[in-house]
Amino acid sequence: MKINKNTNGIVFSTNPNFKFADENNEQETLPANEQKLYVRLDRLKGGKVASVVENYIANETDFNALAKELKAKCGVGGTAKDGEIILQGDHREKVVGLLSAKGFVVKKKGG
Repeated sequence: MKINKNTNGIVFSTNPNFKFADENNEQETLPANEQKLYVRLDRLKGGKVASVVENYIANETDFNALAKELKAKCGVGGTAKDGEIILQGDHREKVVGLLSAKGFVVKKKGG
């Protein structure tokens, strides 16, 4: 069951044409040179690490396409959810290089 977090407390409506206010507000993808992305290392359970790309502003299609491209170029698994692209392993240098080549402004975050 999919739960919509932006329901403003509305559970049920008898209006057949009712739509939530932000149901069709999909974000537009900003041009690469206007985006400032952050790449950080995240430590997970069991001593494993993951490279995380933050602050990418795009619609869902472009967001998932960038995640797929980064996973393929790094040769690893990962996920794209909650506004973050998570890649398994420490691939910060490679990700920074790939994103910079695409025209993004990229900064490494953390130690």
